[in-house]
Amino acid sequence: MIRISSYIVGLLLSAASVVYAEGSSYFPPVYDVMATPEQDKERIQKFFRDRFPDLPWEEFANGMYAMDATVRQNWEQIEEFPPYEPVVEEGERLWSQLFKNGKSYSSCFGEPGVVNQYPKWDAERSTVVTVPMAINLCREENGEEPLKYGKPEIIAVNAYMAFKSRGKLTNVVVPVNDAGALEAYKNGKDFYFARRGQLNMSCAQCHFGTSGMRIRANVLSPALGQSSHWPAYRSKWGGMVSIHRRFTGCNKQVRAKPYPLQSEEYRNLEYFHTHMSNGIPLNGPGARF
Repeated sequence: MIRISSYIVGLLLSAASVVYAEGSSYFPPVYDVMATPEQDKERIQKFFRDRFPDLPWEEFANGMYAMDATVRQNWEQIEEFPPYEPVVEEGERLWSQLFKNGKSYSSCFGEPGVVNQYPKWDAERSTVVTVPMAINLCREENGEEPLKYGKPEIIAVNAYMAFKSRGKLTNVVVPVNDAGALEAYKNGKDFYFARRGQLNMSCAQCHFGTSGMRIRANVLSPALGQSSHWPAYRSKWGGMVSIHRRFTGCNKQVRAKPYPLQSEEYRNLEYFHTHMSNGIPLNGPGARF
């Protein structure tokens, strides 16, 4: 019954999606393979402003909790005693803890409130660097062992940095004169709009044309602003998780094989996914059902 139910859900979402024909494939109206990152951002943000004209700009950071009064009330009650608070406190302790060479994370980042600048393109390494990856690079540069991605210690440091970044506007830069950066961005963009898995679905099918609609008891959140609140405590999973853990969950839901946390595929996806939300204030870490 579960397999049949998932298949039916996939068919319903595919039928409900707002898609436009382009050759033999289908694309949401915001997809343009030739568009620059800036053109993508402007087109995507206009799409969602037009789709939700009464939604204040900053509320896009709250996703589905900005669209359903009952769900929002329950969410706000959780935020009164946030389950991520102990994790932030542990992250603050780890941030201040000295490495064996006497330095700390401050020697790499300067101050913790820099999450709004990530992911960022590292021209020297020729790759996209996310906050968790930057944390491990900092450790390695100071003679420390890297932390395992997705585990409590690295999540805690990330959560503290996110907390200190609250209110800052997302500001992800894609250097237009760097072919490597543009290729990484394009790969992330292609990943977002590509159908995959046995259900043959893309990220965009849920979070563009059907955003704001219900799937069972859940409201599908718009893609715009989804990057603003990570890492997040998910009640469903009983702990703090990264945005890459969420990517993994999405891949599994459409029966596609997920990639490892902090894989190049997911880092490029996060690069595109976050860039579209430039200008939206950060409110992480978050609590999600």
